[in-house]
Amino acid sequence: MDETIDSPTNAHEYSVSEISIALKRTVEDAFGNVRVRGEISGYRGPHSSGHAYFSLKDDRSRIEAVIWKGTFGKLKFRPEEGMEVIATGKLTTYPGSSKYQIVIDNLEPAGAGALMALLEERKRRLQAEGLFDAGRKQLLPYLPRVIGVVTSPTGAVIRDIIHRISDRFPLHVVVWPVRVQGETTGAEVANAVAGFNALPEDGGIARPDVIIVARGGGSLEDLWGFNDEAVVRAVAASDIPVISAVGHETDWTLIDLAADMRAPTPTGAAEMAVPVKAELEATLASLGARLRTCTSRHLDRQRQAVRSAARALPSPDQLFALPRRRFDETAGRLDRAAVAAAERRRARLSAIRLSPATLERGIAEARRHLARSAAQLPKCADAYFERRRLRLQTAAARLTIEPFARRNAEARRGLERTALRLPRVVDTLLAERRKRLAQATRLVDSLSVKSVLDRGFALVEHEDGTLAKRAAEISDGMRLALRFADGTRSAVAGDSSAGGEAPRQRTKSGTAKPPSGQGDLF
Repeated sequence: MDETIDSPTNAHEYSVSEISIALKRTVEDAFGNVRVRGEISGYRGPHSSGHAYFSLKDDRSRIEAVIWKGTFGKLKFRPEEGMEVIATGKLTTYPGSSKYQIVIDNLEPAGAGALMALLEERKRRLQAEGLFDAGRKQLLPYLPRVIGVVTSPTGAVIRDIIHRISDRFPLHVVVWPVRVQGETTGAEVANAVAGFNALPEDGGIARPDVIIVARGGGSLEDLWGFNDEAVVRAVAASDIPVISAVGHETDWTLIDLAADMRAPTPTGAAEMAVPVKAELEATLASLGARLRTCTSRHLDRQRQAVRSAARALPSPDQLFALPRRRFDETAGRLDRAAVAAAERRRARLSAIRLSPATLERGIAEARRHLARSAAQLPKCADAYFERRRLRLQTAAARLTIEPFARRNAEARRGLERTALRLPRVVDTLLAERRKRLAQATRLVDSLSVKSVLDRGFALVEHEDGTLAKRAAEISDGMRLALRFADGTRSAVAGDSSAGGEAPRQRTKSGTAKPPSGQGDLF
């Protein structure tokens, strides 16, 4: 039994497909040929199918656009991201998603878009400040301990980075969560970079050695937060090396220019940050094996060289034979040389005859020389002063200028001072010479025979005046002369045991002591 449902209105009912087709027909009929001026956004080049998909926008609205493969090949102008263009085509709808779009038949350039113009102006200004200079960029550490990642914690980017790092070289990863799209993106990314730099070395949170700023691909509007001036300045001022991995390889932002390294993708940034652990281990093992092999070969070569040198070297006896012979010959000559040297010294010493007469002659000669010098000194001084006076007078006659007159006056005063000092110098010199003469006289007196005779000794002389130095030189009956301090007495040599009476010796009491029977010279 069918139930009839009463409708509150008599309006015709449409299906979704009917409405979509009606709208499509209406839009295509009303806007079959239009010219639209706007800025290209989200352009990534032709799709793998050959079609190109992007958007046209102005400061308030946005419309999707498509260029079919056949039309794209005929265009004289190739679209570029951020360029303002005039597109000619027709509007249509896509029933599958309830969207409308323009199918472009022709494209003409109309100038750079507002965002691109702003981006270029900001790029030129920051570049003029030197924030993009290559000299400011830092080298990445070869093997970091901690990696800091600035990205969204819920996106696929952080998973790709962690997965790639785990595969290559597992280490500690610190994530600073930020929004990667929207108005607050620039401030959050700048604060994250500055926050990583502010972490202490030994704090509770590990300070990273490398910072990766990452985001997936998107349009110019989606990536606009990474063109923020605060982000660029924070990355340029970072003490920690920064790798920029924003967008795909064809995307570029100002953070790419300020970063120390730009990666085409977030996965590529992870590959730049860490090496492959397995490759390092294999390289280390290979280098270790090569080192052991080289060490073994080096030791073998050294052993072979030592053996060859040992075979070429003579024996110790052969090495020391010649030096030993030279030593023996030198030792033999040394004894003879010592004896010869002693004989030469003895002969030279014997040739030197130091007697009072020699000293007296030297002192007399020195006294005469001193007397001659003292007698000639006043004449020499007078002659010297006369020559200097004449030279001074001659110079004074030639020089009439006042400075020279003053100089002559000073020289004259110096000469007068010298003349005044001369008697004192002469007296000092004479006193020194007299002192040296007195010392020589005392030395002569101390070495003189007279001083010896004054102490009770006597000299025994032959008749010809020569000294009798040995008892063997005197025979009995020889006439001798005994020289005492106060005079000379004659004597005849003889032996008391032959009949002469020996002189008596006195005892302590003053009585004469009988002779002992020993002979005496006198």
